[in-house]
Amino acid sequence: MIVEEKPKLTKPQLFLRIALLVLVVAGTVLLILNRDSIQHLEVYGYPGIFLVSLLSNATILVPLPGVMLTSAMAMVFNPFWVAIASGAGAALGELSGYLVGFSGQPMLEKSEKVKKLTAWMQNNQSWTIFLLALVPNPLFDMAGFMAGASRMPVWKFLFFCLLGKIAKMLAFAYLGAGIFSVFK
Repeated sequence: MIVEEKPKLTKPQLFLRIALLVLVVAGTVLLILNRDSIQHLEVYGYPGIFLVSLLSNATILVPLPGVMLTSAMAMVFNPFWVAIASGAGAALGELSGYLVGFSGQPMLEKSEKVKKLTAWMQNNQSWTIFLLALVPNPLFDMAGFMAGASRMPVWKFLFFCLLGKIAKMLAFAYLGAGIFSVFK
């Protein structure tokens, strides 16, 4: 059996990956420290809902309460458009996890467990991203890490993430609107 050696990263590539990783971690810390201010963006309507959702999902491994905002905003705005805005923002925010996986790929490749997960992810990329985006769970960042590490095309990651996030946000938006209509 011939073992194919992977090409080493050049210094600019390594620098870029480290810079992306530092940027995402710093962004997560900044978002956590300013989480109360972020939720005030909802006063800007659908663009505000998009931004809150984007920022709530741009953290890594520390979730912010974006889904609850979707339910609450659907009591005031059209639930369908709330779901579209928050689902699109959430999908775009999940790029932070993807970038961590892409940036940390050289470090992640050393782990046997990560190698197995990456191989599994390469065979089941689309459904994995869609299903994990659909189900409310704080571990979606791990799917983003694996997608980035396995070099899943970013458009594919975003597309299936968007489908899952919008479907999930539709459920939460209509649930929120339904609860509100009961108490009218």
